[in-house]
Amino acid sequence: MQIRTRLTLQFLFIGGAIMIIASCAIYFFSANYRRDDFYQRLENKSTNTARILVEIDEIDADLLRRMEKDNPINFPNERIIILNYKNDTLYTSDERGDIKIDNNILSQIRLTGRVQYRQKPYDVLGFLFTERYDRFVVIAAATDPLGLLKIRNLRIILIVVCLMSLILFYIAGWFYSGKALKPISSVIKSVEEVSINSLNLRIDEGNGSDEIARLARTFNNMLSRLEEAFSLQKDFISNASHELRTPLTSISGQLQVLLLKDRKKADYKSTIVSVMDDIRNLTDLTNNLLLLARTSSGVTDKSVEPIRMDDILWQAAEEIKKLNPEFNVNIRIGLDSDTVEAEQMLVTGNESLLRTAVSNILENSCKYSNDHSAEVLLECVDNKVVLTFTDRGPGVPPEDIEKIFEPFYRGNNSPAIPGHGIGLSLVKKIIQNHGGSISVSSDHNNRIRVIVELFLANEI
Repeated sequence: MQIRTRLTLQFLFIGGAIMIIASCAIYFFSANYRRDDFYQRLENKSTNTARILVEIDEIDADLLRRMEKDNPINFPNERIIILNYKNDTLYTSDERGDIKIDNNILSQIRLTGRVQYRQKPYDVLGFLFTERYDRFVVIAAATDPLGLLKIRNLRIILIVVCLMSLILFYIAGWFYSGKALKPISSVIKSVEEVSINSLNLRIDEGNGSDEIARLARTFNNMLSRLEEAFSLQKDFISNASHELRTPLTSISGQLQVLLLKDRKKADYKSTIVSVMDDIRNLTDLTNNLLLLARTSSGVTDKSVEPIRMDDILWQAAEEIKKLNPEFNVNIRIGLDSDTVEAEQMLVTGNESLLRTAVSNILENSCKYSNDHSAEVLLECVDNKVVLTFTDRGPGVPPEDIEKIFEPFYRGNNSPAIPGHGIGLSLVKKIIQNHGGSISVSSDHNNRIRVIVELFLANEI
């Protein structure tokens, strides 16, 4: 069921329920008022009749009957019966006797003082009339055709009004729900026009601040994120394809040249070594690409635990030294006390990922230093573990510092140095996934400082 139809039916139900309840209330109040007013008028009329009969000695039942016969204020089908304390009939306005009076009714009248009931077609009223020391029972009955006709007409009018109101409520609900949902239809139409090739399109947010405008802004924000994500994905795929193509082309070219003619054993060995280097480079590139993709999406299936950052730093330095004997890493621990306590160095994270991040920073620092050395300062500042990596290289131009964490980006001063431009972008993702921060700066001596900050384990 469409929202417009559902809103229309809800509007119809609520409006119809209100109209029906109001109509029923009007009808029942009117019917009660008609009945109470009729009984009150009937009581007044029969009380006057009883007072004339009892208080005026010159008037007997026959004379009173003749007087009442031509009384203009008589009720339609009026019947008045007056009985004494012995339940003997003193007066009856009509001898037909179609008003049934039994002892139970008389007993109830004498007990409660007033009884009213329906005896078709009459409305019957019984009450006590007191005169000096005597108590009389007055039974009055009559019909109220005019009052009942008014009530029937009122009932018909209310039914017609309810039916007309239901129709009007449906029309009004359909109109106003359509008007209210019109902006949503516009949003749907605009969203349907958006495709992968037109993510630059935006939905008109209007001039209001209502829920529809908020919905449009939300869609626009989502489209902006999608456009950025697709752009990054496109660039990532393009750069990854280029980086993968280079070693593959090299491997293919070397093998083709090798197969052109018979060569010496040393030539075969040299080519195999070169191909193995390219394969190792390709493997490292592939692993880094996969790790970058996983960290960029925040997906990791590895557990986290408290880790000492000084241990991570020493392990990474040893691995760098094994792979590159010419690299030299100088580590300083900047703590107030001579004895390093475990709690001072503990962070919560994944050991493998953090070691990968530290290793990449150390490798970059040593690789770009003139003497292949780097300095690392490990210290605790407030509630954070801070690592400061400093190299001795040619520096980075200010325009390159802002782009240094972008995947596959390499500065103008790095073409001669092997690399893929993935390391620092991977490091940034890992540090961010651990709730930390990383920044790069260059001093007046062109030294590059990479500062990593991670919260202590007891501060997370």
